[in-house]
Amino acid sequence: MALVADIFNQNAWGAIEVQEEIVERVDFRPQLLGSLNLFSPIYSRSRTIGIADTNGVLTLIPTSANGAPPEELVPKGAKLRTMEAVRLAKGSTIYAIELAGVLALPFDEQTVEVTDEVTTRTGAIKDDLELTWEHMRFGAVQGKVLDADGTTVLVDWYEFWGIAAPAEIDFELDDDATDLRKKCRDVKRAMQKAAKGAWTPSTKVGALVGDEFFDLLVNHKQYKEAKLGTEKAASLENIEGYSAVEFEGIIFINYQGTDDGTTIAIGSDKARFFPIGARGAFQVGWAPASEFKPYLNKRGQEFYGLVLEDKSGRDEWDRVELYSYPLFICTRPEMLQSAKAK
Repeated sequence: MALVADIFNQNAWGAIEVQEEIVERVDFRPQLLGSLNLFSPIYSRSRTIGIADTNGVLTLIPTSANGAPPEELVPKGAKLRTMEAVRLAKGSTIYAIELAGVLALPFDEQTVEVTDEVTTRTGAIKDDLELTWEHMRFGAVQGKVLDADGTTVLVDWYEFWGIAAPAEIDFELDDDATDLRKKCRDVKRAMQKAAKGAWTPSTKVGALVGDEFFDLLVNHKQYKEAKLGTEKAASLENIEGYSAVEFEGIIFINYQGTDDGTTIAIGSDKARFFPIGARGAFQVGWAPASEFKPYLNKRGQEFYGLVLEDKSGRDEWDRVELYSYPLFICTRPEMLQSAKAK
């Protein structure tokens, strides 16, 4: 097995210019939660990540090897719990026969080179890896991280901390008489009470909402009345689908999940409230690829790329593999709130 770095120092993750009139049909890949930078990173030296509960903000403390310098002080009286990072791995084997005579863009000048195919397949696997991270973030902001099958629970953060999930709120958006402002204030009050030190003056509330919830919200009588007569009145017109609006200090985001409506998706009439900018509310532990000797007891990183060669003497194939060892953590699941439209 060879560990090759050169291919990953090139623009393996960048866009490839399309030189012919051929457009690839690609499904939408949600990355909203990743773009919000909700998850503070911890780069661990071990697959086991400790979480210290000091009855205040919970703090990630990566465990370290014997003789390694300490990463963090564990406060006196803190309860230390541990959790294993998960392993994500995907690979693709490129057989020489597959590329024999295969044309590449521009068609009249070249055929596919092995290095180009390595870059293309690595990029495709990286896309899948980033989608998986978003799926895990999506679970963490709801308090329960699921595996790729959508049913296997990797970690239930409510169960992990021994607390009950807050009851779902009925926003009653189908009733013009509903006091929508109070509904929003009640959500924020509940989240602030549950924060226990994580809430800061800059903390905001975000809400991932489905299509029906979003449409009922922006069409609600009280929402419109709040905008009329102000400089924000113009925002009542031309509201785009999969956009965001702010009301009573809550950012309601019409979340665009995957095109299949199931892999990463929020129920059409549902809303999930989560803190943005709350101190330590969400963190992600990156563990090392300790199954490979070069990375043993090294600090973790987001992903690892390997290029393997056929050592049988036939030189028949090359193989690309990507690995990642994340743990997406919600340290304050009691802050998370859920709602239905009606």
